[in-house]
Amino acid sequence: MALVLGVWLVQNGSEDVTPPVPSAEQSFTAGPGLHTRAAADPLPPAAPVQLRIPAIGVDTPLMRLGLDGDGSLEAPPAVNRNLAGWYRDGTPPGANGTAIIAGHVDNAQGPAVFYRLGALGKGRLIEVTRADGRTAVFTVDAVEVYDAEDFPDDKVYRPRGRAELRVITCGGGFDEKTGYRGNVVAYAHLTDVREPGAAPGRDV
Repeated sequence: MALVLGVWLVQNGSEDVTPPVPSAEQSFTAGPGLHTRAAADPLPPAAPVQLRIPAIGVDTPLMRLGLDGDGSLEAPPAVNRNLAGWYRDGTPPGANGTAIIAGHVDNAQGPAVFYRLGALGKGRLIEVTRADGRTAVFTVDAVEVYDAEDFPDDKVYRPRGRAELRVITCGGGFDEKTGYRGNVVAYAHLTDVREPGAAPGRDV
């Protein structure tokens, strides 16, 4: 997974907007904060279809993302600002392993689906509705920002023996020539499962 994010997550962006940057309090080094060590049992694999992050107003369908010819992750269409994607050849969200969801922070028209990802805090919920009708509920453990040259591949992608999720977008400052200098990564793990027909939770 070291190369799958690709150049688009670093270079795509608009200099006219300034997305939030994660505070030091939301990093792993700041301590556990509000997040929980409790974890739900992993689910059987099933494709994700919808992503909700109530605390930052995200409610987006999920498309499948493969790899381009150079080994980088395909990008969701930039013209659709409210669209994210998951790495279809990796772990589906809720299954055992580390699932990857990525999306644009902005496009030429302004803020996009993960514009406010850097404002997400520990303990907040990320909900992924799956093709089997279940909703995998993840609790955020940390939100960190990295320069592209120092992106910690092993820390972000390595499986940890439970169902985990990474939500990734651009961040870390903007350069007019090269675009964003790095990435914002939200780390979360599975803490609950809602069966089909259950009411959505509240996390505002």
